[in-house]
Amino acid sequence: MQNKRIVIKVGSNVLTRKDGKLHVTRMSSLVDQIAKLRRHGFEIILVSSGAVACGRRELTVDHLLDSVEQRQLFSAVGQVKLIGLYYDLFREFGINIGQVLTTKEHFEPGEQYQNQQACMKVMLENGVLPIINENDTVSVTELMFTDNDELSGLIARMMQADTLILLSNIDGIYTGNPADPQSQLIKEVAPGTDLSQYIQTEKSSAGRGGMQSKYATATSIQQAGISVIIANGKREDILLNILMNKEKVPHTEFIPCN
Repeated sequence: MQNKRIVIKVGSNVLTRKDGKLHVTRMSSLVDQIAKLRRHGFEIILVSSGAVACGRRELTVDHLLDSVEQRQLFSAVGQVKLIGLYYDLFREFGINIGQVLTTKEHFEPGEQYQNQQACMKVMLENGVLPIINENDTVSVTELMFTDNDELSGLIARMMQADTLILLSNIDGIYTGNPADPQSQLIKEVAPGTDLSQYIQTEKSSAGRGGMQSKYATATSIQQAGISVIIANGKREDILLNILMNKEKVPHTEFIPCN
């Protein structure tokens, strides 16, 4: 799998601890794995959640804010801390990072789409690792992505990725509630397979997404000829095991259309 382009989306539940603070040890592990993958010829684009959760832990607000004000404030503060930590962690491996903050309108056909695509292409050509997140400071209601699952799918399609990896806090899609011992992990999903009966509708505690959004993104991107893997970002060396030793790590893979 040399020289494969991989989009990795990391959810807030992977990046934060139970108290809502950034899980620096896990972030460090993910960065270490990405550095190793790059040394093995993989091109990596990282879509990272965590800014709002990070900002919420940094500030104590003494007056009531509406939902839009909260998102704008916490993301503005949290994004600085999040990207700063990524900068420090990747610098240990001599990897330059570049921040890309985007909105849904940038994926409409036209000049903004082409400019965004060109920006990420030149970053990759020059060894810079793009770290992408929604620009929550300007995105409100109708301009927002459903979540970063949707964003990562759009990035994978835009950049003609070979694989999209969605890291969550469970191993993949199960035939029932993942907490039920009778439920079984669905390991492969062929094109056209309907798994809607198995999709839990609960959303994550730290982010906006859930398995429903991951399933919607996976089926859409699968149709575009891109492999999609849903896996547990809390597992040790999850990225290395997925890309180099698939059979030994639990995950759900959507087989791409030819």
